[in-house]
Amino acid sequence: MQYIYLFIALAVCISVHECAHAWTAYKLGDPTAKMAGRVSLNPMRHLDILGTMMIFIAHFGWGKPVPFNYYNLKHPRRDTALIAIAGPLSNLLTAFVIAILIKYVSMPLFAFEIVRAIYSLSLILFLFNLIPIAPLDGSKLIGLIVPHSMENWYQKFLSQGPMYIILLIIFDRLIAGVSGFSFFGTYLQWGYEVTTIGLMLAT
Repeated sequence: MQYIYLFIALAVCISVHECAHAWTAYKLGDPTAKMAGRVSLNPMRHLDILGTMMIFIAHFGWGKPVPFNYYNLKHPRRDTALIAIAGPLSNLLTAFVIAILIKYVSMPLFAFEIVRAIYSLSLILFLFNLIPIAPLDGSKLIGLIVPHSMENWYQKFLSQGPMYIILLIIFDRLIAGVSGFSFFGTYLQWGYEVTTIGLMLAT
């Protein structure tokens, strides 16, 4: 049953995340994602097969990247960052709504397990996507502080990001296997606990 709860949570969290990217891009003047049908909460428009499998195998994953045209944006650097941060913030907002439901609404056990899975995965996606390495959303936030004289370096950094994140995850797993310490695991656990306390205080 745990895998069923996780799959439902994945479908909800990825759909909210990617839809937020697409909706924000549309509101900022780029219709690319909307024309591709990505301003939608339909999971079939957002789930990536490999990214879904990785959630069950390695406990991290991803959805299909939301396309957008950089040149349709009035303020490309700023708007790119806004489009990027919309995804993680939508997951944080989802967790906040779930926290209110858990606190004030009584529900049967199966429903509680589903919303708890959505809550946990929402916070994990929020935290994981803030890591400033492409293709994660945090990498787009760097663009706000990178000087234009380093634009070529920044674009190279973005293009090579997937290789960096894979190498870091492999390295992290090797270190964890030897020492028991995981950077990603520690970061996610610490961030999860801090964010959960914050949400509890807010509700």
